[in-house]
Amino acid sequence: MSDELDSVPDYHRFATVDEVVAALTRLAADHPGVASLRRVGSSSLGEPILCLTVGDGPRHALIGAMPHPNEPIGGLTVVHLATRMCQDATLRESTGYTWHIVGCLDPDGTRLNEGWFAGPFTKAHYGRHFYRPAGDEQVEWTFPFSYKNAYFDRVIPETLALMRLIDETRPAFMSNLHNSEMGGAYFYLSRPVPELQSVLKALPGRYGVPLHGGEAEHPSLRRLDEAVFLTPRLEDAYDYLEALGQDPMEQVGGGASDSYAARYGTLCLAAELPYWRDPAADDHSPAGIVYSDLLRAHGAELRETFAVLDDTMTAVASDLRADSPFIRASRFSVPLLEETASTALYRAKEPTADRPATVAEQQSCHQLVHSTRLRFGGMLLRALEGEMAIGNGTPAIRAHARALSETYATWCAEAEAGTPDETIPIRHLVAIQYGGILAGAAHAAGTYGSAR
Repeated sequence: MSDELDSVPDYHRFATVDEVVAALTRLAADHPGVASLRRVGSSSLGEPILCLTVGDGPRHALIGAMPHPNEPIGGLTVVHLATRMCQDATLRESTGYTWHIVGCLDPDGTRLNEGWFAGPFTKAHYGRHFYRPAGDEQVEWTFPFSYKNAYFDRVIPETLALMRLIDETRPAFMSNLHNSEMGGAYFYLSRPVPELQSVLKALPGRYGVPLHGGEAEHPSLRRLDEAVFLTPRLEDAYDYLEALGQDPMEQVGGGASDSYAARYGTLCLAAELPYWRDPAADDHSPAGIVYSDLLRAHGAELRETFAVLDDTMTAVASDLRADSPFIRASRFSVPLLEETASTALYRAKEPTADRPATVAEQQSCHQLVHSTRLRFGGMLLRALEGEMAIGNGTPAIRAHARALSETYATWCAEAEAGTPDETIPIRHLVAIQYGGILAGAAHAAGTYGSAR
């Protein structure tokens, strides 16, 4: 494992869709008989989705990059994984797998993020070139799902391609490569694997990346180990929201790939890695504030952000002409701020919230506010700029684009000043994902002891 981690080269930027596809195409051409490239589906805009198959082991591993298009670490990771499996027969054969590697699961969305892939790696530049699709346009959240009053079957083309691969390969191991933004590293597993959990939580420390000790992505998540969680289940999220008195139908859409692959007993792994290093991410010391007060302040800040963005969308709604991905994403994302705020305020009333908050919890709350402002504010600005670019610069659109731009500049300054700005070397991020894949695959095959 140590030697393989050291095989990861230096990178100075993230790879574009075309660069990832070109790299996998070259590997297939250079290694006939070992690797083959085929089209497994199409994006919503008609772009081919390609899969490189390497080796001929009795078990199958399925690795997909960029299921969320603002998370590009995986593009470099799959190219390195494919390169090593093509070039090193001993490594390839020792895994006992046939590897199925998808270079980009959402090429359409990823192209809308490429404006920040080469830097500068500031939060402001990231936010102004950020794109995250609406929920019903995301690969990971458009698998079939049925539970209580929830029913989803609007499978998008990208998801259909992944579904076909899962059904065809029945993988023993699967990892769709994700990443976060700030804070510490954390992982998801589809089932408890204590020995693997120990490996995963040790990997980031090799590169000085702290583990995430702050707020979980959703209160319904089950923690398996330090910075290791059981993969989110929509059923649990539904029940949690229902118990809060919220309408689960407003937040619960389609299912995820790990839930779909569960029918084949697949071990699924996701590594969530930040771009910016935060020393406070694993600081469990008291923050000098009661946790309930922290949640109330957090909910209030999210509601203030929601009000700014919602007022902007309401003011321009009747003037919009383009059905752009940015406005669809804004219509989906902005209401989530109000729902997240309501959840935080509800949690503040629970008896368990009457305790000291940790520094990590306080920092993760601050980071979430900054992240949502820059993400959702940036996408809404791109939507309004798109309207003006097609000649639809009505007085309302121009006025609110100008006002939001001024507010956004303030948000950017606050984010840059209020959160860490040290970027983690891309090589380290790729190495952590690569190590997680190798360890996860070995555990799924029952060969970790011998591989180690």
